[in-house]
Amino acid sequence: MAGKVVIEASAKHTATVIFFHGLGDTGHGWASSLAEIKPAFVKLVCPTAPTIPVTLNSGFRMPAWFDLKGLDLSAGEDTEGIQRAAVSVQSLIEEEIKGGIPSNRIVIGGFSQGGALSLYSSLVTKHTLGGVVALSCWLPLRDSFPAKIAGNTETPIMMCHGDSDPIVPLRWGEQSAALLKKFNKSVEFRTYKNLAHSSSDEEMRDLKAFIMRTIL
Repeated sequence: MAGKVVIEASAKHTATVIFFHGLGDTGHGWASSLAEIKPAFVKLVCPTAPTIPVTLNSGFRMPAWFDLKGLDLSAGEDTEGIQRAAVSVQSLIEEEIKGGIPSNRIVIGGFSQGGALSLYSSLVTKHTLGGVVALSCWLPLRDSFPAKIAGNTETPIMMCHGDSDPIVPLRWGEQSAALLKKFNKSVEFRTYKNLAHSSSDEEMRDLKAFIMRTIL
């Protein structure tokens, strides 16, 4: 992990949101917009991914949580990289727990590749989280579930996706949500009209409401 942006709680710190950016971005990319919607008691942690060669972009080096081989499910996945990234997520969760925040008052989430990482990590961690937010993304290594599930089968998960996303097709999100619903009844999938591979004010309002609902 190449550092992180931390925005401390402005009131007594009783909950934490850890949010992972998308491919080629940094922790700064989401920190300011999330800071605007977070409750005063929440500390916000926005890590920056390590810079690695990305196959999808002809081996060009950029911040990425794991390698992306292609924008097609048949392209294959970076199993080792995804598992390694999930260990980093686990250590961030444990850092907050050591600091006195119970795991059920920690929400993890992310956008695109960061959302994919948060979905995967929530299923392989033994810590019961407060919630998971996954924007414009998919569930990686889907064939390893349900066999690899270690926890969070009742944790609220909110997946959000634009219906005009040209990068991560809406159907990837829908298929991932359908799979997750087989072993977690608290999965909610929201679609945003005319939204491409980005966020919107409506989505941010939903995100704020979800955070308030899960850790109040």
